[in-house]
Amino acid sequence: MSNIDFKEVNKFATLASHWWDKNSKFKTLHDINPLRLNYIKQQYNYPLKDKQILDIGCGGGILTESFALEGAVVTGIDMAEESLEVAKLHLLESGLEVDYQKNYVEKFARQNTKKFDIITCLEMLEHVPDPGSIIKACGELVKPGGQVFFSTINRNAKSYLFAIIGAEYILKLLPQGTHDWNRFIQPSEIDKWARASSLSLKGMTGIVYNLLTKTYKLKDDVSVNYLSYYQKSINKP
Repeated sequence: MSNIDFKEVNKFATLASHWWDKNSKFKTLHDINPLRLNYIKQQYNYPLKDKQILDIGCGGGILTESFALEGAVVTGIDMAEESLEVAKLHLLESGLEVDYQKNYVEKFARQNTKKFDIITCLEMLEHVPDPGSIIKACGELVKPGGQVFFSTINRNAKSYLFAIIGAEYILKLLPQGTHDWNRFIQPSEIDKWARASSLSLKGMTGIVYNLLTKTYKLKDDVSVNYLSYYQKSINKP
């Protein structure tokens, strides 16, 4: 439990009722969800049907339900109980099946070692005290040969200007105070933690916002938002 920032958990819990409102404070997540889903499908390169998928920090279930629509066997974990309640209620509307659990990933890893074909941990690492511990748990949870996807925000001057000043204060794409620049994570830092957990980098892409079209695209520019994927070594435990 030491790797949970309850201030961050409560921040998202207070916004829980807005998760499925596509014009709310979660509009950005709805906008980028198709990009993220398609990227994951392309990199995995197999049908997701019947695959075991874990969504860490699932929130209200935006990406989680997308996996269920693909026929995957999906588990979503989060520590914000209010968000999970919204996610469960939305299943009544969508008719999909997802196993939502209030649990923290290190404990969950002890109970579900080598269980998952795909693990996603998106827009979550920058909200915990020790992101390396989360990545280590992902290495324990994923099957040998399985894939783990991370998305977060790079830490540099440009990311402060774009992700905080621009997105939160000028464009108001996100609520003010959503992010703390000091918690942003450079790709080299994720890679260091991942390699220590027998996870090998296989690809990385940036998520870029176009001011003119007000749309998001995947590009090679990883200076602000980026999405990376790793594969667990088959030969190591």
